[in-house]
Amino acid sequence: MDQTVLVKALGGLFAIMNPFVALPMFLTLTSGYDAARQRTTAVRVAAYSLVMSLVVMVAGKAILGFFGVQVDDFRIAGGIVLLTIALGMLGGQGSSAHSGTSAEQQHQAEHAATSDVSFYPMAFPMMVGPGTITTLIVLTGGSQGTGAYAAVAAALVVVVLALLVVLWFAPAIGHHMSQTLRVIMTRLMGMILAAIAVEMVVAGLQHVFPQWVR
Repeated sequence: MDQTVLVKALGGLFAIMNPFVALPMFLTLTSGYDAARQRTTAVRVAAYSLVMSLVVMVAGKAILGFFGVQVDDFRIAGGIVLLTIALGMLGGQGSSAHSGTSAEQQHQAEHAATSDVSFYPMAFPMMVGPGTITTLIVLTGGSQGTGAYAAVAAALVVVVLALLVVLWFAPAIGHHMSQTLRVIMTRLMGMILAAIAVEMVVAGLQHVFPQWVR
């Protein structure tokens, strides 16, 4: 297993799929659930997130190839998307690419009142949205050998397990997690994500315009 890829994947996936950032939304959408239903929803969110992410890992590069898009082109575009999400996290305003527009958020709240929220909006687009999809495709698209793929898969499993634990104990964690701590974690993850986004853009530019970027 490639340790360098593992560390990079853990940092990137945890920053974009941060369970503690998703916690307030989960508590809001499941506020009318009893404990058993809330935990069942937590398991479903984790399961959907894992399955969707694995599909992206396996098929992402092939989908890009079908549309004639090179991984390095996607790396640049994806880095820009991640940067907008990161800047939203740093500014405390969020990002419509990650959590949806105001109209979409209103629809999500209405959907939660009558339907199961584990797939939409929790798994998609909250956990496996444009940022997660970009990160997975870039990580696997630039990976060489089974060791690198295994490292990305291992990082994904660790992050999803962390998500499951946080959502399983969501009421208790939410009770003890102050607003100040949430803000600090969001800003910190935003900074990490911004650094990863810049690295993606620079790496993509180095491959697309090797004569311009050194």
